[in-house]
Amino acid sequence: MLRLTWVQPEDLIGHELRQAAQDGREPSRIAARWRAAGGSEAPQRAGASPAPVSRYLRQLAEDLLDELADLPSRLADDEPTDLLRIHALCSDWPAQPAPSAPPAPTPLRLEAAWLGRAAGCLLGKPVEKLPLTAIRQLARATGNWPLNTWFTARGVPEELATAHPWNRRSAATSLAENIDGMPEDDDLNYPLLNLLLLQRHGPRFTTTDVAKLWLDELPAGRTFTAERVAYRNLLSGLEPPLTAHHRNPFREWIGALIRADVHGWTNPGAPACAAEQAYRDATLTHTANGVYAAMFTAATIAQAATGTHDIHACLRAGLTVVPPRSRLAKAVRHGIQLADAHGDFATVVDELHATHAATYHWVHAIPNTALIAAALTHAGGDFTGSVCRAVSGGWDTDSNGATAGSVAALLAGSPAALPDRWTSPLKNRLATSVADFNGTGFDTLAQLTHSLTHLEAVHP
Repeated sequence: MLRLTWVQPEDLIGHELRQAAQDGREPSRIAARWRAAGGSEAPQRAGASPAPVSRYLRQLAEDLLDELADLPSRLADDEPTDLLRIHALCSDWPAQPAPSAPPAPTPLRLEAAWLGRAAGCLLGKPVEKLPLTAIRQLARATGNWPLNTWFTARGVPEELATAHPWNRRSAATSLAENIDGMPEDDDLNYPLLNLLLLQRHGPRFTTTDVAKLWLDELPAGRTFTAERVAYRNLLSGLEPPLTAHHRNPFREWIGALIRADVHGWTNPGAPACAAEQAYRDATLTHTANGVYAAMFTAATIAQAATGTHDIHACLRAGLTVVPPRSRLAKAVRHGIQLADAHGDFATVVDELHATHAATYHWVHAIPNTALIAAALTHAGGDFTGSVCRAVSGGWDTDSNGATAGSVAALLAGSPAALPDRWTSPLKNRLATSVADFNGTGFDTLAQLTHSLTHLEAVHP
């Protein structure tokens, strides 16, 4: 029986009940009705065997999802999704740069960014979905703690490998002994899609342009969580921004954040432009904090693309486009403060998990963005330190490693500035199912990205 996860209403409602409580709504009466009807609030695991669901229960789940969406939120004033309201809340919103400055990053700097994103993603792939304790034990078992290089199965005791198996879909291509180029991953597919987006529509693209591009170029089976729900909504005839809202409990998860890099790479020194592009991309699938995470990342990267080596200034630029009373802004500030206060990054991670793990899913944007900011701060923007800290902190390990790697590699400035152990195994080759990019080299992607910077009207 083929049963797609992430789209069935009886699976979505458990996630939505949790999301409603997080974003300031009161779902307890609706939760009681669902339980009384025999529904489960435990979300369906991806790949799990489906349990039979009656037509009545499925219809009830759909009705309750719609009722949950109509509940008022006490956080609405502090966490809007409308761009004008976001702008109004950000008193330090960055000014537009002068038309002549700054220069576009060189192709070598952009090649480093692509390589950094790929290496950080690949580092995190074998331990994605594993608990924090498992990540630490697996690394220690091979003398790789604090984390400093690729994970390996060589030397891992059998009982530990049995208790904490590697991510089954990734180990064959992402453990040190198995790496042979960069395998396909959504963390790299989305930057490729955004290259196509800018090629076809330029920097003034609309959210509808993003939607059409996805339908043309993105296989539905390569989408997950919020992106899969939005894709389903498109196929059902809904249009943006309703695609992000309708029965989409993943709308504040990390999916929009991992699409933000190209918007930053192509807007050097223009964090506001980068954030606005990321906003138009993100609102196909996400709302509020899910959108802010993408805007924060794009603005941070836009600042890093100027040639600066100051990671702290980059993160400050990122925060200027996030509503300051939002949960995401508070979490990022907290992550940075922890990183400044503690010499041992494991202590930082423990504090972040103590703060967020009981509240948020491991793919939610809020804890993951805080972890990325903490990792970059604690490492001072150093490439190895940043990607290893981001991955060693758990949660969405491959996505966090990818974003930290992109930022830190921009700061490093060229492929030659990245340690060879991270770049050589990639063999300048990227696998993907997006368009005709399969097998493309990172140097070629850098040249293409460079050609898309400072297009007409990037800085209106």
